Amino acid sequence: MKQLVVISGKGGTGKTSVVSALASVGPKKVLADCDVDAADLHLILSPTILETHEFVSGERPSINPELCTQCGMCIENCKFGAISKNFSIIPEKCEGCGVCSFICPVGAVTEQPRNCGQWFKSDTRFGTMIHAALGIGEENSGKLVTTVRNASTAAAEENGAELVLVDGSPGVGCPVIASLTNADLAVFVAEPTISAVHDLKRVHKLTEHFRIPSMTIINKCGINADQENEIKNFCSEKEILIVGELGYDTIFTKAQLAGLSVVEFDPNGMGKEIKKIWEKMERNF
Repeated sequence: MKQLVVISGKGGTGKTSVVSALASVGPKKVLADCDVDAADLHLILSPTILETHEFVSGERPSINPELCTQCGMCIENCKFGAISKNFSIIPEKCEGCGVCSFICPVGAVTEQPRNCGQWFKSDTRFGTMIHAALGIGEENSGKLVTTVRNASTAAAEENGAELVLVDGSPGVGCPVIASLTNADLAVFVAEPTISAVHDLKRVHKLTEHFRIPSMTIINKCGINADQENEIKNFCSEKEILIVGELGYDTIFTKAQLAGLSVVEFDPNGMGKEIKKIWEKMERNF
């Protein structure tokens, strides 16, 4: 079993569109959507949820009104303004630092397990999919990504799948590092814009640090020739294989609106380009 992670360094490069397209080709696979802060792979794959699991991480305080003397020490010491004037916790402001329970002189504040979201095991037309939804304003997205990655690996072993295809998180932070855990290959999806080229270089430093082989797909070709050349020169310098160049085409948007991958929506056009990309990746994977 091999694990392929598609990342971009920034959002909006077309990473999820590429993942859904690659899901349409290749061997039996398990899909993992690790963009838990803003998951959207399910919009194309329309998964049928088989299992729902709560994601509990960290703690949130609870104030017992029967014990509370309303001395105000918790309000005075909370740096986030997460305790109201009537001595109740404001969840969206609470950072779970624990100072209120530490400072309370009568033990009226206790720490409770913090439910931060959910993760799901689902069935799609391309195979099993593991995905998640982090609660609004919640933290520990890296830990939730790790949960998704572990569950996708377990599902692949259970199903005898040859591949785990991961829609990685954008950026270069903790969620991306968690997305890349146990990866055999990282595929960069880069668009020819200044910010995307800058972030491509940053995310390459990350994969280079962890010694993960990488390839690149240039998406939205045709919008900026200078930036396309910048990507190609960078990939040449770093010996990163460019496995495909996809033109800027509204066919991707039309496919999304239809709830289909571009391979399904346009099998004789863009679908053929995706298959060529997969074949090139497979030869060098």
